[in-house]
Amino acid sequence: QVQLVESGGGLVQAGGSLRLSCAASGLTFSYYDMGWYRQAPGKEREFVAAIAWSGENTYNADSVKGRFTISRDNAKNTAYLQMDNLKAEDTAIYYCNLRGSNAAGLNRNYWGQGTQVSVSS
Repeated sequence: QVQLVESGGGLVQAGGSLRLSCAASGLTFSYYDMGWYRQAPGKEREFVAAIAWSGENTYNADSVKGRFTISRDNAKNTAYLQMDNLKAEDTAIYYCNLRGSNAAGLNRNYWGQGTQVSVSS
């Protein structure tokens, strides 16, 4: 059974930092491109950041550029989202997503359960 387990969420003050983790099991982690998404109460899900299977290429939403850093460690089957200078508008449930890479030729997509990030002013 494929599992994506997210951790690292919590309550922080504006300007603080959190580091989210997404640990994968039941699949070959390096076959997948990885992304972070978030959804705030009453709002639609939005893209946050993505990283290619090799870690070579990364992509960031304009709202988090310069503040968030996505990374991955394929040897540990884990991806990360380092969040610095957090703002109240970053409050949301953050989801880990794995999508089969073109290189692997996979047509699969998986989601984690989400972890809550709350930023107070």
